[in-house]
Amino acid sequence: MFWRKQKAAIAGFHPLHQALIHERGFSATQPAAGWAALAASLHQHAALVRRPKWALPPRVIEVLVPLIAEVSTDLGRKGALTITADLRGHEAPGKSHPPRDLPVRPPVKSMTDTWSIDPWLRLRADLRDGSVLEILVVDRVRTRRVVKRNPRGKTKIKRKTKQVQIIKVRRKLPPNAPGNRPATRPPSWIRTVVRDGPRRSVTAAAKVSRPPQSHHEQLDWILAVATEPFRWSAR
Repeated sequence: MFWRKQKAAIAGFHPLHQALIHERGFSATQPAAGWAALAASLHQHAALVRRPKWALPPRVIEVLVPLIAEVSTDLGRKGALTITADLRGHEAPGKSHPPRDLPVRPPVKSMTDTWSIDPWLRLRADLRDGSVLEILVVDRVRTRRVVKRNPRGKTKIKRKTKQVQIIKVRRKLPPNAPGNRPATRPPSWIRTVVRDGPRRSVTAAAKVSRPPQSHHEQLDWILAVATEPFRWSAR
């Protein structure tokens, strides 16, 4: 049977690893040990599976795995990490709004905008210090389709896309935990909101108006925003 060895290898992978191959995503809650087992399974993929049809989605090895490892170091013995990852891409069914017609003038015959909202990563972690960390990463992609007739009467269609990424990180401090105002301001591209009360919460948000140049840069963006709420609590 074709691809027999690769199919056998996939059958032996972690169940969430298999979900990433076949469904391009998963939703699960596990302790740190469970996520370490997934990471170990994922690191075997390249050596055992070579068929493009069964390739891992982009962002898995260089974004999702290191992010899981980073957060897992702060989980308590009974702490759990919940992740919902949808790596099907912004063109997957259900992520796009209906096209919107825009006013045009000759020689343009028609112009439409289509917005796609892709919340591809949600994370919630119960940390060892009693705080709760939540991370949300959303890609908003606008696709503009322009139909234009040139002077020779030929119709041309052009498409242009523009992506904005929104990263939000909220940390709920333990009940009655004292706060702290950092000595330096956050980076200009990160906005921070502090809500006081019996359980203080700090939300850091960033809106990046260009796609990341690499998976490494994508991870750096998420970690930079995730670090900010920790500067607002007393150590």
